[in-house]
Amino acid sequence: MTGQMTVPLPGGGQINARIDGPQDAPLVVFSNSVATDLSIWKNQVAALSDRYRVLCYDQRGHGASSVSRGLMSFDDYGADLLALLEACNVTTCTFVGLSMGAPTGLAALTARPELFGAFVVVDGVARSGSGREAFWTERRATARSEGMSRIASDTVVRWLPGVDAEAQNAQVLSVMIAATPVEGYAAATQALQSYDYSAVLPSLTCPFLGIAGEKDGAMPETIRAQFAPVPNAQFAEIPGAGHVPNFQDPDAFNAALLAFLDVHAAADKSKEPR
Repeated sequence: MTGQMTVPLPGGGQINARIDGPQDAPLVVFSNSVATDLSIWKNQVAALSDRYRVLCYDQRGHGASSVSRGLMSFDDYGADLLALLEACNVTTCTFVGLSMGAPTGLAALTARPELFGAFVVVDGVARSGSGREAFWTERRATARSEGMSRIASDTVVRWLPGVDAEAQNAQVLSVMIAATPVEGYAAATQALQSYDYSAVLPSLTCPFLGIAGEKDGAMPETIRAQFAPVPNAQFAEIPGAGHVPNFQDPDAFNAALLAFLDVHAAADKSKEPR
């Protein structure tokens, strides 16, 4: 199977996903950030799908996936990922998580480590920082009172440093963020304000790569510090990029990712989705 698919979740609702690339190639799974959807990986799909099987999906409450009826934790987002992998009959994969995709993947890895042949975090961390509860509480309140268009205008400036607000990629990102359901965003920000998966890091023995945009504040240093306990961890920075380097500078990002994948991508093949 290639193309769009919908995966029902055990507790109700569904996950929207897309799979591309050769059926027998190693599988790479991409998990999006808060306030984006699977199209944030468009340039990675184009660059990888000639030699890798590429599975992208919308995290719950984002894109075309269902919005949760209540609060979500990263254990819940991780369970969604595991349900997707099970539905696709995946035995091993390389996982790539952007921002909130990082704790989503770590939650899933904690439960099913054998499914992860290699692990990549992009501008995401294993535990939330101090002061994030106040930040995300304010963002939720703004989303509910002023709408996601206000969140989009505020966020694009921070996520794409040095990019004019009228530039095409800034406009594309703004539309993507504005289209995120308010309650999907609210659930994600609730999870983002307090989580900690650092205990699993010393036992993360599969190949690991941390990628950060150079201009994403303290993120490059934080990724190196938090993931230092991972055995043989590798790190890369994307010069001039902010919080979504895969989107802002896809050529530089893809070069860093492919250098890792071409050495470490899981050799076992994933089976076709049922």
